Amino acid sequence: MHQNPDRSPFSPVNIGPLTLKNRFIKAATNEGMSAQGVPSRQLAKLHAGLASGGVALTTVAYCAVSRDGRTLPNQLILERDSLPHFKALTDAVHREGGKASAQITHGGCFTFIRERSTPRPLSASGGFNKIGMMSGMFLKQAMNEADMEQVVRDFAQGARLAREAGFDAVEIHMGHGYLLSQFISPLYNKRRDQYGGSLENRLRFPRRVLRAVLDAVGQDLAVVCKYSITEGVRAGNSAEDGAQIARMLEQEGAHLLVLSAGMNAESITTMFGSSFPKENRVQQKNPVIALAMALQRRMDPVVEFRELYLLEHARKVRAAVKMPLAYLGGAKSLASIEQVMAEGFDLVAMGRVLIAEPDYVNKLASGASRNSICTACNRCVAMMYTPGGTSCVLGQPGDAQLNSQRAAG
Repeated sequence: MHQNPDRSPFSPVNIGPLTLKNRFIKAATNEGMSAQGVPSRQLAKLHAGLASGGVALTTVAYCAVSRDGRTLPNQLILERDSLPHFKALTDAVHREGGKASAQITHGGCFTFIRERSTPRPLSASGGFNKIGMMSGMFLKQAMNEADMEQVVRDFAQGARLAREAGFDAVEIHMGHGYLLSQFISPLYNKRRDQYGGSLENRLRFPRRVLRAVLDAVGQDLAVVCKYSITEGVRAGNSAEDGAQIARMLEQEGAHLLVLSAGMNAESITTMFGSSFPKENRVQQKNPVIALAMALQRRMDPVVEFRELYLLEHARKVRAAVKMPLAYLGGAKSLASIEQVMAEGFDLVAMGRVLIAEPDYVNKLASGASRNSICTACNRCVAMMYTPGGTSCVLGQPGDAQLNSQRAAG
Protein backbone atom coordinates (compact mmCIF):
# COMPACT_ATOMS: atom_id res chain seq x y z
CA MET A 1 0.00 0.00 0.00
CA HIS A 2 1.25 3.49 -0.91
CA GLN A 3 1.29 5.42 2.38
CA ASN A 4 1.71 9.19 2.32
CA PRO A 5 0.43 10.75 5.54
CA ASP A 6 1.73 14.22 4.62
CA ARG A 7 -0.09 14.62 1.28
CA SER A 8 -2.60 17.45 1.42
CA PRO A 9 -5.85 17.33 -0.58
CA PHE A 10 -5.31 21.05 -1.19
CA SER A 11 -1.91 20.67 -2.89
CA PRO A 12 -1.48 20.87 -6.70
CA VAL A 13 -1.12 17.74 -8.81
CA ASN A 14 -0.04 17.00 -12.39
CA ILE A 15 -2.23 14.76 -14.56
CA GLY A 16 -0.49 14.24 -17.89
CA PRO A 17 -0.10 17.72 -19.42
CA LEU A 18 -2.60 19.23 -16.95
CA THR A 19 -1.85 20.82 -13.57
CA LEU A 20 -4.71 20.96 -11.08
CA LYS A 21 -4.73 23.40 -8.19
CA ASN A 22 -5.93 20.78 -5.70
CA ARG A 23 -6.97 17.12 -5.50
CA PHE A 24 -10.76 17.49 -5.85
CA ILE A 25 -12.71 16.30 -8.90
CA LYS A 26 -16.43 16.70 -9.45
CA ALA A 27 -17.38 13.22 -10.64
CA ALA A 28 -19.57 12.85 -13.71
CA THR A 29 -23.25 12.72 -12.82
CA ASN A 30 -26.17 12.89 -15.22
CA GLU A 31 -27.64 16.32 -14.49
CA GLY A 32 -30.58 16.33 -16.93
CA MET A 33 -29.47 19.76 -18.17
CA SER A 34 -29.28 19.22 -21.92
CA ALA A 35 -32.91 19.45 -22.98
CA GLN A 36 -32.00 20.26 -26.59
CA GLY A 37 -29.00 17.95 -26.82
CA VAL A 38 -26.52 20.71 -25.97
CA PRO A 39 -25.40 22.24 -22.65
CA SER A 40 -28.04 24.48 -21.14
CA ARG A 41 -27.37 27.72 -19.30
CA GLN A 42 -28.25 25.86 -16.13
CA LEU A 43 -25.53 23.28 -16.85
CA ALA A 44 -22.96 26.02 -17.45
CA LYS A 45 -24.05 27.72 -14.23
CA LEU A 46 -23.76 24.44 -12.31
CA HIS A 47 -20.20 23.73 -13.43
CA ALA A 48 -19.09 27.33 -13.00
CA GLY A 49 -20.47 27.21 -9.47
CA LEU A 50 -18.47 24.07 -8.75
CA ALA A 51 -15.31 25.79 -9.97
CA SER A 52 -15.96 28.88 -7.85
CA GLY A 53 -16.66 26.53 -4.94
CA GLY A 54 -13.10 25.22 -5.09
CA VAL A 55 -13.27 22.10 -7.27
CA ALA A 56 -10.12 21.79 -9.38
CA LEU A 57 -11.64 19.69 -12.18
CA THR A 58 -15.36 19.41 -12.94
CA THR A 59 -16.59 16.64 -15.23
CA VAL A 60 -19.37 17.15 -17.77
CA ALA A 61 -21.15 13.82 -17.91
CA TYR A 62 -22.22 11.61 -20.79
CA CYS A 63 -21.00 13.43 -23.87
CA ALA A 64 -21.87 10.94 -26.60
CA VAL A 65 -19.28 10.63 -29.37
CA SER A 66 -21.96 9.92 -31.99
CA ARG A 67 -25.72 10.00 -32.36
CA ASP A 68 -25.79 6.19 -32.20
CA GLY A 69 -23.79 6.42 -28.97
CA ARG A 70 -26.52 8.20 -27.02
CA THR A 71 -28.29 6.40 -24.20
CA LEU A 72 -31.23 8.81 -23.82
CA PRO A 73 -32.97 11.40 -26.01
CA ASN A 74 -31.48 14.89 -25.74
CA GLN A 75 -28.20 13.55 -24.38
CA LEU A 76 -25.18 15.76 -24.96
CA ILE A 77 -23.38 14.99 -28.22
CA LEU A 78 -19.91 16.18 -29.11
CA GLU A 79 -20.43 17.36 -32.68
CA ARG A 80 -19.46 20.56 -34.44
CA ASP A 81 -22.82 22.27 -34.12
CA SER A 82 -22.75 21.85 -30.33
CA LEU A 83 -19.29 23.38 -29.83
CA PRO A 84 -20.41 26.99 -29.12
CA HIS A 85 -22.52 25.72 -26.22
CA PHE A 86 -19.73 23.55 -24.80
CA LYS A 87 -17.36 26.53 -25.21
CA ALA A 88 -19.74 28.73 -23.22
CA LEU A 89 -19.59 26.15 -20.42
CA THR A 90 -15.79 25.78 -20.40
CA ASP A 91 -15.34 29.57 -20.56
CA ALA A 92 -17.60 29.90 -17.50
CA VAL A 93 -15.58 27.30 -15.61
CA HIS A 94 -12.27 28.92 -16.54
CA ARG A 95 -13.47 32.34 -15.41
CA GLU A 96 -13.98 30.84 -11.96
CA GLY A 97 -10.47 29.37 -11.84
CA GLY A 98 -11.38 25.76 -12.52
CA LYS A 99 -10.68 23.17 -15.20
CA ALA A 100 -13.26 21.17 -17.17
CA SER A 101 -13.31 17.55 -18.34
CA ALA A 102 -15.63 16.09 -20.98
CA GLN A 103 -16.73 12.53 -20.26
CA ILE A 104 -16.82 10.88 -23.68
CA THR A 105 -18.94 7.79 -24.05
CA HIS A 106 -20.91 5.41 -26.24
CA GLY A 107 -23.86 3.54 -24.76
CA GLY A 108 -23.67 0.43 -26.93
CA CYS A 109 -26.73 -1.68 -26.21
CA PHE A 110 -27.46 0.35 -23.07
CA THR A 111 -29.65 2.75 -24.98
CA PHE A 112 -33.23 3.93 -25.30
CA ILE A 113 -32.64 5.50 -28.74
CA ARG A 114 -34.50 3.61 -31.45
CA GLU A 115 -33.44 5.84 -34.37
CA ARG A 116 -29.99 4.58 -35.34
CA SER A 117 -27.79 3.74 -38.31
CA THR A 118 -27.61 0.02 -37.51
CA PRO A 119 -30.52 -2.43 -37.40
CA ARG A 120 -29.83 -3.19 -33.75
CA PRO A 121 -27.83 -1.51 -30.97
CA LEU A 122 -24.14 -2.38 -31.12
CA SER A 123 -22.41 -4.31 -28.36
CA ALA A 124 -19.52 -6.69 -27.76
CA SER A 125 -21.80 -9.65 -28.49
CA GLY A 126 -25.13 -10.13 -30.24
CA GLY A 127 -28.28 -11.88 -29.10
CA PHE A 128 -30.79 -11.01 -26.42
CA ASN A 129 -30.57 -7.44 -25.11
CA LYS A 130 -31.88 -7.31 -21.55
CA ILE A 131 -31.82 -3.51 -21.57
CA GLY A 132 -34.11 -3.76 -24.57
CA MET A 133 -36.85 -5.11 -22.34
CA MET A 134 -37.45 -1.47 -21.38
CA SER A 135 -37.12 0.01 -24.87
CA GLY A 136 -38.53 -2.61 -27.22
CA MET A 137 -35.09 -3.35 -28.76
CA PHE A 138 -34.87 -6.96 -27.69
CA LEU A 139 -31.81 -7.89 -29.76
CA LYS A 140 -28.32 -6.41 -29.94
CA GLN A 141 -25.71 -6.62 -32.68
CA ALA A 142 -22.13 -7.87 -32.25
CA MET A 143 -19.61 -5.34 -33.52
CA ASN A 144 -17.39 -6.30 -36.43
CA GLU A 145 -14.02 -4.77 -37.31
CA ALA A 146 -15.61 -2.03 -39.40
CA ASP A 147 -17.89 -1.10 -36.49
CA MET A 148 -14.95 -1.01 -34.11
CA GLU A 149 -12.89 1.15 -36.41
CA GLN A 150 -15.77 3.60 -36.74
CA VAL A 151 -16.26 3.82 -32.96
CA VAL A 152 -12.51 4.32 -32.46
CA ARG A 153 -12.67 7.21 -34.94
CA ASP A 154 -15.73 8.59 -33.14
CA PHE A 155 -13.94 8.63 -29.78
CA ALA A 156 -10.84 10.27 -31.26
CA GLN A 157 -12.94 12.88 -33.04
CA GLY A 158 -14.97 13.48 -29.87
CA ALA A 159 -11.74 14.13 -27.99
CA ARG A 160 -10.55 16.57 -30.67
CA LEU A 161 -13.87 18.41 -30.53
CA ALA A 162 -13.60 18.55 -26.73
CA ARG A 163 -10.20 20.18 -27.11
CA GLU A 164 -11.65 22.68 -29.59
CA ALA A 165 -14.46 23.43 -27.13
CA GLY A 166 -11.94 24.42 -24.47
CA PHE A 167 -11.94 21.33 -22.28
CA ASP A 168 -8.79 20.59 -20.29
CA ALA A 169 -9.34 16.83 -20.07
CA VAL A 170 -11.40 14.01 -21.49
CA GLU A 171 -12.66 11.08 -19.45
CA ILE A 172 -13.27 7.89 -21.42
CA HIS A 173 -16.19 6.05 -19.81
CA MET A 174 -15.27 2.37 -19.56
CA GLY A 175 -17.63 1.43 -16.73
CA HIS A 176 -21.21 0.94 -15.60
CA GLY A 177 -22.35 -1.22 -18.52
CA TYR A 178 -21.84 1.17 -21.45
CA LEU A 179 -20.18 0.04 -24.68
CA LEU A 180 -16.54 -0.17 -23.58
CA SER A 181 -17.67 -1.80 -20.34
CA GLN A 182 -19.64 -4.31 -22.42
CA PHE A 183 -16.34 -5.45 -23.92
CA ILE A 184 -14.56 -5.57 -20.56
CA SER A 185 -17.33 -7.41 -18.71
CA PRO A 186 -17.76 -11.20 -18.94
CA LEU A 187 -21.47 -10.54 -18.34
CA TYR A 188 -21.74 -9.02 -21.82
CA ASN A 189 -18.70 -10.18 -23.77
CA LYS A 190 -19.23 -13.72 -25.08
CA ARG A 191 -16.97 -13.36 -28.11
CA ARG A 192 -14.68 -16.17 -29.22
CA ASP A 193 -12.27 -14.09 -31.26
CA GLN A 194 -9.34 -11.91 -30.19
CA TYR A 195 -11.74 -9.54 -28.40
CA GLY A 196 -13.25 -12.14 -26.09
CA GLY A 197 -12.31 -14.78 -23.54
CA SER A 198 -9.41 -13.67 -21.39
CA LEU A 199 -9.39 -10.34 -19.59
CA GLU A 200 -6.51 -9.24 -21.81
CA ASN A 201 -8.58 -9.97 -24.91
CA ARG A 202 -11.64 -8.23 -23.47
CA LEU A 203 -9.52 -5.09 -22.93
CA ARG A 204 -8.21 -5.13 -26.49
CA PHE A 205 -10.90 -2.87 -27.96
CA PRO A 206 -11.08 -0.40 -25.03
CA ARG A 207 -7.29 -0.11 -25.24
CA ARG A 208 -7.59 0.72 -28.95
CA VAL A 209 -9.99 3.51 -28.06
CA LEU A 210 -7.65 4.80 -25.35
CA ARG A 211 -4.66 4.72 -27.70
CA ALA A 212 -6.58 6.63 -30.39
CA VAL A 213 -7.65 9.31 -27.91
CA LEU A 214 -4.12 9.64 -26.54
CA ASP A 215 -2.76 9.99 -30.07
CA ALA A 216 -5.42 12.59 -30.85
CA VAL A 217 -5.11 14.88 -27.81
CA GLY A 218 -2.77 13.34 -25.24
CA GLN A 219 -0.15 16.07 -25.65
CA ASP A 220 -2.74 18.77 -24.96
CA LEU A 221 -5.43 17.28 -22.70
CA ALA A 222 -5.34 14.95 -19.73
CA VAL A 223 -6.78 11.59 -20.81
CA VAL A 224 -8.68 9.92 -17.98
CA CYS A 225 -10.34 6.50 -17.87
CA LYS A 226 -13.29 5.79 -15.60
CA TYR A 227 -14.09 2.12 -15.08
CA SER A 228 -15.75 -0.29 -12.69
CA ILE A 229 -13.07 -1.80 -10.47
CA THR A 230 -15.63 -4.40 -9.42
CA GLU A 231 -18.96 -5.10 -11.09
CA GLY A 232 -20.57 -6.21 -7.85
CA VAL A 233 -22.43 -9.14 -9.36
CA ARG A 234 -21.81 -12.87 -9.60
CA ALA A 235 -19.85 -13.83 -12.73
CA GLY A 236 -18.81 -10.21 -13.24
CA ASN A 237 -15.35 -8.70 -12.86
CA SER A 238 -13.95 -8.71 -9.32
CA ALA A 239 -11.60 -6.25 -7.64
CA GLU A 240 -8.73 -8.56 -8.55
CA ASP A 241 -9.78 -8.18 -12.18
CA GLY A 242 -10.03 -4.44 -11.57
CA ALA A 243 -6.38 -4.37 -10.53
CA GLN A 244 -5.38 -6.19 -13.73
CA ILE A 245 -7.44 -3.77 -15.81
CA ALA A 246 -5.60 -0.87 -14.16
CA ARG A 247 -2.25 -2.40 -15.09
CA MET A 248 -3.28 -2.64 -18.74
CA LEU A 249 -4.61 0.91 -18.86
CA GLU A 250 -1.40 2.11 -17.23
CA GLN A 251 0.62 0.26 -19.86
CA GLU A 252 -1.42 1.92 -22.60
CA GLY A 253 -0.58 5.35 -21.21
CA ALA A 254 -3.72 6.69 -19.48
CA HIS A 255 -2.92 9.75 -17.40
CA LEU A 256 -5.42 9.04 -14.60
CA LEU A 257 -7.93 6.37 -13.57
CA VAL A 258 -11.19 7.20 -11.81
CA LEU A 259 -12.11 4.16 -9.73
CA SER A 260 -15.85 3.61 -9.87
CA ALA A 261 -17.79 0.36 -9.50
CA GLY A 262 -21.03 -1.40 -10.33
CA MET A 263 -23.27 -1.73 -13.36
CA ASN A 264 -26.36 0.30 -14.23
CA ALA A 265 -28.65 -2.67 -14.78
CA GLU A 266 -27.20 -5.38 -12.59
CA SER A 267 -25.70 -3.75 -9.50
CA ILE A 268 -26.52 -0.08 -9.10
CA THR A 269 -26.18 -0.27 -5.30
CA THR A 270 -22.52 -1.23 -5.81
CA MET A 271 -22.11 2.02 -7.71
CA PHE A 272 -23.86 4.26 -5.18
CA GLY A 273 -23.04 2.33 -2.01
CA SER A 274 -26.63 2.42 -0.81
CA SER A 275 -30.15 1.56 -1.87
CA PHE A 276 -32.45 3.98 -3.63
CA PRO A 277 -35.46 5.30 -1.71
CA LYS A 278 -38.89 4.10 -2.77
CA GLU A 279 -39.93 7.50 -4.12
CA ASN A 280 -37.04 7.42 -6.61
CA ARG A 281 -38.62 4.37 -8.14
CA VAL A 282 -42.28 5.11 -8.46
CA GLN A 283 -42.74 8.87 -8.88
CA GLN A 284 -41.43 9.10 -12.41
CA LYS A 285 -43.44 10.71 -15.22
CA ASN A 286 -41.30 8.86 -17.76
CA PRO A 287 -42.79 5.32 -17.80
CA VAL A 288 -39.61 3.74 -19.19
CA ILE A 289 -37.48 5.18 -16.40
CA ALA A 290 -40.10 4.25 -13.82
CA LEU A 291 -40.09 0.65 -15.05
CA ALA A 292 -36.28 0.54 -15.05
CA MET A 293 -36.12 1.78 -11.47
CA ALA A 294 -38.83 -0.65 -10.36
CA LEU A 295 -36.92 -3.56 -11.89
CA GLN A 296 -33.69 -2.44 -10.23
CA ARG A 297 -35.40 -2.25 -6.87
CA ARG A 298 -36.56 -5.84 -7.20
CA MET A 299 -33.08 -6.99 -8.20
CA ASP A 300 -30.93 -5.05 -5.74
CA PRO A 301 -30.52 -5.92 -2.06
CA VAL A 302 -31.10 -3.27 0.61
CA VAL A 303 -27.74 -1.63 1.32
CA GLU A 304 -27.02 0.92 4.05
CA PHE A 305 -24.53 3.67 3.17
CA ARG A 306 -21.11 3.76 4.81
CA GLU A 307 -18.30 6.16 4.12
CA LEU A 308 -15.51 5.00 1.80
CA TYR A 309 -17.59 2.01 0.73
CA LEU A 310 -15.25 1.18 -2.18
CA LEU A 311 -11.96 1.64 -0.34
CA GLU A 312 -11.25 -2.06 0.20
CA HIS A 313 -11.57 -2.69 -3.55
CA ALA A 314 -9.67 0.46 -4.52
CA ARG A 315 -6.72 -0.53 -2.33
CA LYS A 316 -6.12 -3.51 -4.61
CA VAL A 317 -5.82 -1.19 -7.58
CA ARG A 318 -3.55 1.20 -5.68
CA ALA A 319 -1.23 -1.69 -4.84
CA ALA A 320 -1.12 -2.80 -8.50
CA VAL A 321 -0.09 0.41 -10.28
CA LYS A 322 2.06 3.50 -9.84
CA MET A 323 -0.02 5.86 -12.00
CA PRO A 324 -2.31 8.58 -10.57
CA LEU A 325 -5.62 7.31 -9.20
CA ALA A 326 -8.78 9.16 -8.20
CA TYR A 327 -10.75 7.51 -5.41
CA LEU A 328 -14.54 7.60 -5.87
CA GLY A 329 -17.04 6.19 -3.40
CA GLY A 330 -18.42 7.73 -0.23
CA ALA A 331 -15.84 10.36 0.74
CA LYS A 332 -18.04 12.90 2.54
CA SER A 333 -15.93 14.24 5.38
CA LEU A 334 -12.48 15.76 5.79
CA ALA A 335 -11.42 12.73 7.81
CA SER A 336 -12.29 10.30 5.02
CA ILE A 337 -10.68 12.54 2.38
CA GLU A 338 -7.48 12.72 4.41
CA GLN A 339 -7.55 8.93 4.83
CA VAL A 340 -7.80 8.48 1.06
CA MET A 341 -4.83 10.82 0.57
CA ALA A 342 -2.81 9.07 3.27
CA GLU A 343 -3.37 5.69 1.60
CA GLY A 344 -1.75 6.93 -1.58
CA PHE A 345 -4.64 7.97 -3.78
CA ASP A 346 -3.81 11.10 -5.71
CA LEU A 347 -7.24 12.69 -6.01
CA VAL A 348 -10.75 12.26 -4.68
CA ALA A 349 -13.82 12.38 -6.94
CA MET A 350 -17.18 13.30 -5.46
CA GLY A 351 -20.66 13.42 -6.95
CA ARG A 352 -23.57 13.64 -4.50
CA VAL A 353 -21.57 15.66 -1.96
CA LEU A 354 -20.90 18.42 -4.49
CA ILE A 355 -24.49 18.44 -5.73
CA ALA A 356 -25.50 19.07 -2.12
CA GLU A 357 -22.75 21.67 -1.50
CA PRO A 358 -21.02 23.05 -4.61
CA ASP A 359 -18.75 25.11 -2.31
CA TYR A 360 -17.79 22.19 -0.09
CA VAL A 361 -14.11 22.32 -1.09
CA ASN A 362 -13.85 25.99 -0.13
CA LYS A 363 -15.57 25.22 3.19
CA LEU A 364 -13.02 22.49 3.88
CA ALA A 365 -10.09 24.72 2.93
CA SER A 366 -11.27 27.58 5.17
CA GLY A 367 -12.12 25.32 8.09
CA ALA A 368 -15.79 26.34 7.92
CA SER A 369 -16.84 22.72 7.56
CA ARG A 370 -15.54 19.21 7.97
CA ASN A 371 -18.59 17.04 7.26
CA SER A 372 -20.84 17.33 4.24
CA ILE A 373 -24.57 17.86 4.64
CA CYS A 374 -25.10 15.09 2.05
CA THR A 375 -26.96 12.11 3.51
CA ALA A 376 -26.36 9.83 0.49
CA CYS A 377 -30.12 9.47 0.14
CA ASN A 378 -29.80 9.21 -3.67
CA ARG A 379 -32.84 11.42 -4.24
CA CYS A 380 -30.68 13.72 -6.39
CA VAL A 381 -30.59 10.94 -8.98
CA ALA A 382 -34.33 11.16 -9.57
CA MET A 383 -34.15 14.96 -9.59
CA MET A 384 -32.39 14.87 -12.96
CA TYR A 385 -35.80 14.15 -14.52
CA THR A 386 -37.32 17.37 -13.16
CA PRO A 387 -37.55 20.53 -15.32
CA GLY A 388 -34.64 22.17 -13.49
CA GLY A 389 -32.39 19.14 -13.58
CA THR A 390 -30.37 17.56 -10.80
CA SER A 391 -30.39 19.21 -7.39
CA CYS A 392 -30.19 18.22 -3.74
CA VAL A 393 -33.52 17.86 -1.96
CA LEU A 394 -32.00 19.75 0.98
CA GLY A 395 -31.60 22.85 -1.18
CA GLN A 396 -33.34 24.69 -3.99
CA PRO A 397 -34.41 22.98 -7.22
CA GLY A 398 -32.67 23.88 -10.47
CA ASP A 399 -33.85 26.79 -12.57
CA ALA A 400 -36.24 25.35 -15.17
CA GLN A 401 -36.09 28.49 -17.31
CA LEU A 402 -32.28 28.48 -17.50
CA ASN A 403 -32.43 24.75 -18.18
CA SER A 404 -34.55 25.33 -21.26
CA GLN A 405 -32.03 27.77 -22.78
CA ARG A 406 -28.93 26.79 -24.73
CA ALA A 407 -25.69 27.78 -23.06
CA ALA A 408 -24.54 30.04 -25.89
CA GLY A 409 -27.89 31.80 -26.15
